[in-house]
Amino acid sequence: MKSRRSLHRIPLPQGWTRHARTAILHAVSLASLAFTLARSRVDASRSERRRHQGDLDLAATEIALLKEELSIKDARWSRLRSRRRPHYTPVQRMRILQLKAARRWSCEQAARSFLIDEQTLRAWLRRVDEKGDRTLIQTTEPVNRYPDFVRYLVKQLKTLLPSMGKVRLAHVLARAGLHIGSTTIGRIVRETEPLPEDAASVDSQVSTVSARVITAKYPGQTWHTDLTIVPTWSGFWVPWVPFALPQSWPFCWWVGVVVDHFSRAVVGFAVFRKSPTSLQVQRFLDGAIRKVGRPPRYIITDKGRQFWCRSFQRWCRRRGIRPRFGAVGKYGSIAIVERFIRSMKNECTRRILVPQRLDAMRRELGLYVYWYNEHRPSMPLGGSTPREVHDALRPTNTKPRFEPRRNWPRRSRCAAPPARVKGTPGGKLRLVVGFLEARKHLPVVELRRVA
Repeated sequence: MKSRRSLHRIPLPQGWTRHARTAILHAVSLASLAFTLARSRVDASRSERRRHQGDLDLAATEIALLKEELSIKDARWSRLRSRRRPHYTPVQRMRILQLKAARRWSCEQAARSFLIDEQTLRAWLRRVDEKGDRTLIQTTEPVNRYPDFVRYLVKQLKTLLPSMGKVRLAHVLARAGLHIGSTTIGRIVRETEPLPEDAASVDSQVSTVSARVITAKYPGQTWHTDLTIVPTWSGFWVPWVPFALPQSWPFCWWVGVVVDHFSRAVVGFAVFRKSPTSLQVQRFLDGAIRKVGRPPRYIITDKGRQFWCRSFQRWCRRRGIRPRFGAVGKYGSIAIVERFIRSMKNECTRRILVPQRLDAMRRELGLYVYWYNEHRPSMPLGGSTPREVHDALRPTNTKPRFEPRRNWPRRSRCAAPPARVKGTPGGKLRLVVGFLEARKHLPVVELRRVA
């Protein structure tokens, strides 16, 4: 008779050592999956203390993963000799010294963190106050026609808002009262620090789409609507079959949006725990119609199962709406709403820890939609915001502007759009960047004249 102890022994399969690395990946994925499920239960709890503790645990996990990522990168660079490593730029050296002062590091600690020699860092400290165009430590560099502080404002704004391109930065500054051409901003950014590789690739990407031209003559005539998924964690991949997690809560949210074609304004949005039915989408659209006060004449969608059905067609007929559908397999057939979804993910959901509570997710998307309609300049609208176009308001970038060049003729042309000079030319300006509800990804830029 076998002993009780032998009954609990589970023999390992033969050749298990050959699959040890694969087992590690499976174990890590399972641990991440278990953490996500546990966090979803904590977020659904009625106890506010438990929800706060869950947020702290999520932040601690994210910090630990970022530290692991940085340690891997540092280990790669540490294998090179110090003389073969790329040099820091003058602006980066100043940022290192600023971080050293903020963290109260010694020279040894700062040198070890940034993989440089301690004597090199001490040399930087001795040469901080040097003057000239090619100094070792720099904060600003001279510009031919604009004062130095204007260039510093552009660099500071680019540092605070790195995801914005030169055209968007030009629109933001124009709304704040400073008209600078996008080419000038691009030159300033290139002279300080090189552009990110992804920004360069986006600027050079050109695609040709053969599709019908869609026009709208007034706000509310044509709406675009679509659905997308927003992961609550890093992604859906797992190392076991079917190599993906189910596309439902707690692993992701389903988000529906409605965008007005004429003004690019977001008319409404909805959050679902799983792929919504056509009836749920119809209720969501009814809410958007009640908010605006009247239904659109046309509504453009893709051929998803929520829209390509008789129920949705009957709903459109009862409200006097003519549905239009994008071409199957054609990128850009519903480009307006697709572009907004891309902006929402790049500027909001990929820059925050996506909440797992429904009310918190609605609040985050609501803040972004408000910022998008009220404060974000749109390039297709010439730098105006969607609300300004939708409500026929005067664009902020056409109001009187600041002129930092003291001897610049008042009637001379400025960067588009044209605007007259406010006050006396010359003088310094101060950049004030606020954040909507303390959200760092929702900036509100303002310029003030220094007394």
